[in-house]
Amino acid sequence: MQRSRTGRILLEAGMIVLSLLFLYPLFLAINNSFKSFAEVMTDVIALPKQLSLDNYVYVWKFIDYPRLFLNNTIITVVGLAGIVLISSIAAYKLARTKSKWSSVIYMLCIMPMLIPFQSIMLTVLRLAKDLNLADSTWGLGLLYWGFGAPLAVFIYHGFVKGIPVEIDESAKIDGASGFRLFFSVIFPLLKSVTATIVIIDVMWIWNDFLLPLLMVNGSPSTKTLTLAAYTFVGQYTSDWQYAMTAMVMAVLPSIIVFIFLQKYIVKGVVAGAVKG
Repeated sequence: MQRSRTGRILLEAGMIVLSLLFLYPLFLAINNSFKSFAEVMTDVIALPKQLSLDNYVYVWKFIDYPRLFLNNTIITVVGLAGIVLISSIAAYKLARTKSKWSSVIYMLCIMPMLIPFQSIMLTVLRLAKDLNLADSTWGLGLLYWGFGAPLAVFIYHGFVKGIPVEIDESAKIDGASGFRLFFSVIFPLLKSVTATIVIIDVMWIWNDFLLPLLMVNGSPSTKTLTLAAYTFVGQYTSDWQYAMTAMVMAVLPSIIVFIFLQKYIVKGVVAGAVKG
């Protein structure tokens, strides 16, 4: 009993230390967002001498925050809609089709998770330009369909395999089939796992830097919030206080979403992994 209690205390202490290590960069960003340039250069760890919102007011106007917020929203909504819709339908069909080819197609769908984006990014950029998807927020949202679908198919597939086939058969007897069966009967049962996929992809798409840098960095009207933060970092001089402020303003919406919906992440991932 004593050994078990000691182990639990050590585990909790280790988790606290890990949490502090992960929160430390966020603390530095928030802390330095209230400082002047001189204060940041003097000591990045010290607390600001006074709390002032001057940096936030300047960055809000300089980067045109409402317009960039709208860009992020369009990209995220378009990306999420495609990932959820396409992946859920594909996973359902693959899980319900019992054949050798179904297994092969499923493996082909999830294999791209093993391919590093850096190894294909130039090819993706060329393809996006050929299809007129570059320098467009809508086009960038469409590209996320391909990059987000493999993980979503994997999670959906495991969850659908745990749904009894008898539900499908009962719906068919009542006259439902095809898309009506899926959207009226099956998709509502995927609510928890869909919430998990939405949260994971919101955190990824909203805060992504590399793909927007390649696709929409050519025009100020199509930039994202993370790209706007990068504009304060130059080759010869950098306004670190503004860069930190812009980064805080960029990630804050996704952090708020995560805080309110984090309970669905573990619940949905475990359901999708165990039920299959």
